[in-house]
Parts: sequence; C-alpha cells; structure tokens
Amino acid sequence: MNEYAFQGSISERVLESYLARAVTAAGLVNSDTLDDDLRMIANIGAKFLGRSSGVWEMEADDEAHFAKSERLAARVHAIDGDIILQTCIFEAIFKEANRVPIPAWVFEAFGLPPEERTFQFERMLFDNRPAGYVWDENGAIPNIDKTEAQLWFYYRAARYIDAGFEAIHMGQIHLYTADDIGFAKTYALFDKIRAYAAGHARRGMVLLDAHTHGVNVGGRLLFDFHSMPYSRMPILDKPGDSLALVREGFSEGGTTPSGWQTDSLPLLMEFDNWGGKFFKEEDGIPFERRAWMEWWGYDQITWFASRSEERRNAFLDYTYKWTATHFANAHFQMPVRRTLGNCRIVPRVHGIEAASASVCYQANMPGAGCPLGFGQEETIKRIWSDAGDWRQHANVPRTSQHYGGEEEYDPSTGVKLPSRVIVYGDFQHHAGAVNHDSNSETTRMYYAGDGRYALACVFPYPGEYEYAVAPYGTLSQTYSIDRYPRSGSSTKAKLIIEQANTVVVFRYDFADRRVTAETIG
Repeated sequence: MNEYAFQGSISERVLESYLARAVTAAGLVNSDTLDDDLRMIANIGAKFLGRSSGVWEMEADDEAHFAKSERLAARVHAIDGDIILQTCIFEAIFKEANRVPIPAWVFEAFGLPPEERTFQFERMLFDNRPAGYVWDENGAIPNIDKTEAQLWFYYRAARYIDAGFEAIHMGQIHLYTADDIGFAKTYALFDKIRAYAAGHARRGMVLLDAHTHGVNVGGRLLFDFHSMPYSRMPILDKPGDSLALVREGFSEGGTTPSGWQTDSLPLLMEFDNWGGKFFKEEDGIPFERRAWMEWWGYDQITWFASRSEERRNAFLDYTYKWTATHFANAHFQMPVRRTLGNCRIVPRVHGIEAASASVCYQANMPGAGCPLGFGQEETIKRIWSDAGDWRQHANVPRTSQHYGGEEEYDPSTGVKLPSRVIVYGDFQHHAGAVNHDSNSETTRMYYAGDGRYALACVFPYPGEYEYAVAPYGTLSQTYSIDRYPRSGSSTKAKLIIEQANTVVVFRYDFADRRVTAETIG
C-alpha cells in the first residue's frame, strides 16, 4: 500500500511511494493542452510530476513565468492535494538574468546588506572559462563557488517554493560545483533552501535531486533522492532500431536530509533529452554506424517517440521490468511530456496518422483535448496497476556495486564460495553484454545466501536461447544441463521464451551444482 503523508520530513516508505508513481511532465506549465494533461494525470494516478516547470533559456517575462507556475500548482492540487510538483534550476545562466532585481530578503538570507540592483551574469561565471562552460556571449554554466550564483539559485528556489512546488531538480550538479571542492558552499546553499522551505513550503520541506549517483560528505547526503538517465546498447540481430538497457553506476548511501540512514538512496531513472535528432537522412549514415550514435542517432525521448505505437508500449513495459529487476530501489519515471528538440514527429496511434507534426512527446490518448497525443496513457496505467513484485524475484542488493559472497564458505565442506559467478550465452546482448562472455560484469550473479546465486534478466524478444554458468568467471568449470561441470563453453542449456519482455531469473546452487532458469509472470 502506497503512503503519501509527510510534513517537515519524509520517510523512506513515503518517498518510494511517490517515486513509484513519478512521471516526467516537462514544461507542463506551458502546455496548450493542459485540461487534457490534467485529465490524463488523474486517470493514470501520477503522484510526482517531474520537471513540470523551470526554464533553460529565460522567458521574456520572468514574473509571468512564476505566476503561471503558481496557477499550475493550484490547478494540480485542486485535483489531488497529495501530488508533488517538481521544477528545475538547471546548470545554465543567461544574460537575461541581468533584468531580474534581487529582493532584499535574498541578501539578508546570506547575511549581506541589501543592494538595489539586478543579478549580474558575469559575476556567476568561472574565471578561467573552461572549454564548454561558456556557450556564446549570452549563456554559460554558473559557478556555485561565486556568491552571485548562490544568490541566483536561492532566489529561484524560493520563488518556486512560494508557488507551491515541493521538489526541485538541480540539473548537472557536478558541472556547476567544479570549483567548490568538498561541496562546502553547495551544502550551505542547500541548507538555506531547505530552511526557507521549512517556513514556506506546503508541507514544510522541499525535495532536492540532480543528475548524479550521489554526493556524500562526512556521511551526510546532499540530495533527497538521485536521478539518472538510462544507458543502452544496440541490438543488431533484430530488425529495426532495437536497444537493450545497461546497468550503470549506483546510488550513494548515507544519512538523508530527512534523517534516516540508507545503504543506497532511492533513485529515479528517466528518458532524457538533449537536442532531438543527430543525423539527416541525406547524410547516408550506415545503419550499423547509427546504432552507436546516441540512441540510434536520437536523444532518448526522441528515439522512443519515433517508434510505432506498439513498440512504444512494449518498450515502456520492458523499461519498467528492467528497472525493477536491476535496482532494488530505482523507479522508472514514466514519460508523459517532453520536448523533441529539433525533431518533428507525426504521431500514429491505432494506425491513424495525426494531421500535423509534434515538437513535444505527450503520452495522452489523442482526441479533441490533445490532437497530437502519442497514446501511451492507458499503457502506463496498466503497467502501474498490474505491477508484479519483480524486485523480490531479482534478489538485487540495495547497493548494486556489491554482489556478495566475498567471505562466504560452504558449511558442509568448508569450501570458500566464489564471489564472482557469471551467467552467459547467446542471450547476453539482450542484456547489454557481449554474447558468450563468461567474464562479463553485466551478467554477474548476485549472492542470495545459503550458497545460492541469482540474476534476473528481461528478454525483450521471444526465441530460443542458450545459457550456462561460469563460477569465478572462467571456463575451467561451467554448469548448465546437469550437476556435472564441463570445461569450456560448448555445453549449454536451452531456454524458450514465448513472449516479449519476459522476466527470467537464473539461479545457481553451489552445493547442488545445478543451474535453473525460471520464467516469472
């Protein structure tokens, strides 16, 4: 049972309840189909609306932006008062900031005498202008080591909190903190933002996250949860632009801002955007080369949106199961709204082509309220309502960099158990690895206790596959069809997958020396 009540701090259970119903609703504040968007949000049961406000390049009227943000929050909370809206303060500053007056309360929060002036773009920049940190004369990455940048971040955070937002995505944290060695000024800034939220936010707190695997200084975590986009590997033996997702990194643990301890902080994973399409058809780029360009030559959300309705639905199902079986505490942030950058896509739903091209992916079912909907609304609702307990079957530990079994011994023989056990075969490229690689970390099994090892994989395509297990990651002894070891990789067991996106749990029992493959769900 999900729980959504919090005040002043948030428990791990409540936080995970929100992340389990999180969506990316980027730019919802500027949607021209807002009535239908809100209908969809209520229909699917979303509880966390990621990136629903915030700006990259500043809008012409900054005050109007905050007024729109406040109206959006009021409309959303009229539908469901439990919903958390997230806004963004990105790793980007533009000269238009010079138009924004600095209120006296911002100076006072930093113990500075108030001045009658606006923010100053030049005061926020890195002194040595590192390559890629200044984009042109008008835009750059701010330097959080500079007081002016801290004033800017604090000001915008407070304005969004006043508007009714209870979460802020802080962008590419490791870029703008490059000069803040040890993160001392960043922690101090975030403390000020959290102190403001304690007295002004709807429920006395604000959730802060960023694209990071974590920042921990002295055992204290900087963020309330972490966020990351997905990594991928192309599947080249299937028709079309198929992809396998690949586990990358981990989520740092420590003491959270709400005071509880964790070995690994809850994590949101999303389909990111960074420009749209990176090739032109007239460029004649070979299909195999495109496979390794970004996501077949697109950013993540544009690749997803460019697929057929059937394949979009299937990939949502695959991504949901993949996330649950690869991380004990990661959640798939369902895409419901996100820019397509420079790409223009004519959506097709139920075989019917829209009348015009879209510059924004929207999961809405198409209709009068949202003519350019891509139609994943009911799929998201179904996935959430039918969600199985994939994590329990996967046996993934909280910290995915720890596989277990380092100092374990068989109680009956005293033989030390292997800490590395690899399941391998001709299925591995569907798991983001190289086929028949008995030394692959990507398909390394986790120690589940009592001499047993397990690994869950999502098979995106039906077919017949071969597999075996290599203790220690070598071919000196492998197990597959029975309890007798083989030397080399020629003997493998067979597995028949009848349905796409099937979850399979491979298991290996050290004492019994048997390997099994169990289909789940």
